Amino acid sequence: MPAPTTTLLIEGTFEELVDELAQYIDNLKKTHGDETSNIQAECTQLLEEKKKDDVLKKLVTGSTVLNQAPEKEFIAAYNLLVHLIRQSPNLDVFLPRVCQNLASPVLSSPANGAGLALSILSTIFNTLQPDDESRYNVFFAILRVIRGSANFETLRPQLKHLDQWLAAWEVEEEDQRKLYLAITDVATEAGEEEQAYQYLVRALRTIPADEASTDEARQLSLRALKSALMHPTHFDFQDLTALDAIQALRSSEPIYFQLLEIFTADLVDDFNDFKDEHDGWIEKSGLDGAALNRKMRLLTLASIAASTGQTRSLPYAHIARALQIPFEDVEMWVIDVIRAGLVEGKLSQLNQTFLIHRSTYRVFGENQWREVASRLDMWRASLIGVLQVVQSEKALFLQQKEAEARELEGKIGSLAVGGGGQGRGMGGYSKQRRGDGEVDLE
Repeated sequence: MPAPTTTLLIEGTFEELVDELAQYIDNLKKTHGDETSNIQAECTQLLEEKKKDDVLKKLVTGSTVLNQAPEKEFIAAYNLLVHLIRQSPNLDVFLPRVCQNLASPVLSSPANGAGLALSILSTIFNTLQPDDESRYNVFFAILRVIRGSANFETLRPQLKHLDQWLAAWEVEEEDQRKLYLAITDVATEAGEEEQAYQYLVRALRTIPADEASTDEARQLSLRALKSALMHPTHFDFQDLTALDAIQALRSSEPIYFQLLEIFTADLVDDFNDFKDEHDGWIEKSGLDGAALNRKMRLLTLASIAASTGQTRSLPYAHIARALQIPFEDVEMWVIDVIRAGLVEGKLSQLNQTFLIHRSTYRVFGENQWREVASRLDMWRASLIGVLQVVQSEKALFLQQKEAEARELEGKIGSLAVGGGGQGRGMGGYSKQRRGDGEVDLE
């Protein structure tokens, strides 16, 4: 896969290398039944006529047979071809055909073909300058190879560079969309549902507002909506409702949009009303009714948990009614919603209640902002109370220290007055001893 920019070094003059590769291609073709191939002679003639690009065209056209080269010769042959076409100022003329060949099956090595092709494509990618637009086409070929091998782990580390690459290549929105969709297809083939969904949403974001109602936008929007609904761990639909292409479904696909609104903010009762109103529609649309029922119950439990206010407690009976489930199944659903990361809390079997520590808001609107403001006011009042207690204790502490300091000063003063005679006596002794020339203690 792509790495820091490198340089491909191959010894020999252009003419010598052309002759070597042309002869190799001829021999390979003849090995596989094409006795008429005579690329070497044609290239020799074109070299004499100084038609360098025509020589490269002959080599690139004949390079299809390199996919049948023995595994141990495959990389060397393609590296030589890449080195030669890089000698032309018209690299973009030849590179797409080479990438197309590499994205095709490597017939000589079905088991290791994808790895061999990726090795050459990575070499091409890394020998191009970081801002070279040709890298875009090479990366597309890399995606096709990875999709065929279903090895998403090869691609995953490179995706962190994608935004930087697109900025360097100055890719237009339409081409960005094609690349995001290609990544979506690769992830889908590999069973990477979350990655597939994320890049599908990124593709939708590249659709301008004035194109939100086009057929392409409608199809992509439906694909993203179905993916979000059926994804087992996707519970936040506001990333979709914010997109112009999704909003356009309100007119073109009103039933789908109604279903999206239900999963964005409504409860099980609303979903059941929808199913009654559009009987059989979910099955006809290819959606999994059982999976939707489960997700709707989890979202409903998250909603009622978020609406408990300051009590932060939900009785089992309330949960059973809201989810339309048997009373004995309540604990199982609470455990499921905790595992889904929508709510945090603790079950109290003794009191038959669910004690909520944290809950997720499905829609964060005016009411939620009011609740946040209310909680902030409560915390502010609590902090003011704590601050007042701290200040009071600090003042009391300082008063005690001042009193202790005054008491200590009084004791020191009393000691000084009481010890004055002794001080004079020591002075007299020192004066007496000074005459003897011993020690002056003053």
